[in-house]
Amino acid sequence: MLIIISFLKSPFMKGVFGEFLVNLSAKFFLDKNIYTLFKNVTLPTEIGTTQIDHVIVSKYGVFVIETKNMKGWIFGDQHQKMWTQKIYRHTTKFQNPLHQNYKHTQTLQTALALDPEKMFSLVVFVGDSTFKTAMPENVVYTGGYIRFIKIKKQPILNDSDIQDICKKIQSGRLKPSLKTHINHVKHVKTIVAEKQQRQDNSCPKCGKPMTLRTMKNGDNPGKQFWGCTGFPRCRTATQIT
Repeated sequence: MLIIISFLKSPFMKGVFGEFLVNLSAKFFLDKNIYTLFKNVTLPTEIGTTQIDHVIVSKYGVFVIETKNMKGWIFGDQHQKMWTQKIYRHTTKFQNPLHQNYKHTQTLQTALALDPEKMFSLVVFVGDSTFKTAMPENVVYTGGYIRFIKIKKQPILNDSDIQDICKKIQSGRLKPSLKTHINHVKHVKTIVAEKQQRQDNSCPKCGKPMTLRTMKNGDNPGKQFWGCTGFPRCRTATQIT
């Protein structure tokens, strides 16, 4: 039971449940004759893969949707690199989902060879979360994402465009499977680990990267050490153990 409960509360299952709610809303509130939904679209990139939670294709444009299943207070600005989640006294930083979805949108735009004004980025928060700062119109709760899509009433794609886009998504995506998902998660973990390693190798005083240097004078000529790239303004140095 403990294992089952732990699994149900895992980030993976939270993501699955969040995506389920978005899918369910699309099923009941979007006309299938007008809107075509693609779920878990994994696209290859130059450095690995990118995974888009939902893509909705219609004559009103292509909607690229990032889902966040979170609770607590959410603080953020569209230009901030990191947003904040606060649950009582516990505070967590997470990547700005608008920036995250921008990368998804750019990748899909390139794959489809589509004009950027025909694509719309949308971030949907599900779960018991509350925005504590003003959010742009394309960051919404579950109930707001259908309204955001339906407010677009100017046709910008014809039937031929829609068929071509759907074919490109279907043929260009990696096969939806557990293996595809696992490989993508491994890729993301590798990127996070590399980023963390770069951060760990930053100067504790000014935050700039540390670089490997060699002593030319003193008691230990030829000995290597980590020196701040901000030298001579910052003279922080750490010995190699």
